[in-house]
Amino acid sequence: MASIWVGERVRLRGGEPDEWQQLALEFDQDSTVMRNAGALHPPRSKASYLQWAESKVGTQDDDTFSLGIESLSEGRLVGWLGTTDVDKNAGVFSYGITIGGDFHRSGYASEAINLLLRYMFGERRFQKCDVDMYAYNTARMKLHEKLGFIEEGRRRRRQFFAGAHHDLVLMGMTVEEYAEVHSLGSVESA
Repeated sequence: MASIWVGERVRLRGGEPDEWQQLALEFDQDSTVMRNAGALHPPRSKASYLQWAESKVGTQDDDTFSLGIESLSEGRLVGWLGTTDVDKNAGVFSYGITIGGDFHRSGYASEAINLLLRYMFGERRFQKCDVDMYAYNTARMKLHEKLGFIEEGRRRRRQFFAGAHHDLVLMGMTVEEYAEVHSLGSVESA
């Protein structure tokens, strides 16, 4: 049985509150991961993490959702991604993704993003995906360029971290640009 949610390295799946809570606790120990996600905040209580985690597994629909990224080789949650800023009228969406520092450069992010884009473009009829990232996060910029995203602009001095202001880079990809490089999937007959 084939699943649109499974790649060679990762499976996208729902998560349970205790998994999300544990992952958030791990991520919050890494200031770089938190800054790249746009929110370096003071340490939180376990109760606060549980409340946040329960919101991640709450009501979702086919276009607005959060998914866990599970490593197929380890069978463990290594990150999450979720759609944001979904505009059904314009056919545009965005997403956020976070991979734990111990799992960077393993191909998990690129495969998870590709699975998400294939679903949103090939199954939900969205025509464009917008993402943004801080200019200092060159690894994320290179990843998105490799996936086919194009830089569309910058918001100068958008965020303040580590004693300095940082630009926010805006990137986008249309369904046509995606389809030039990646498969939108296929319908297999039984």
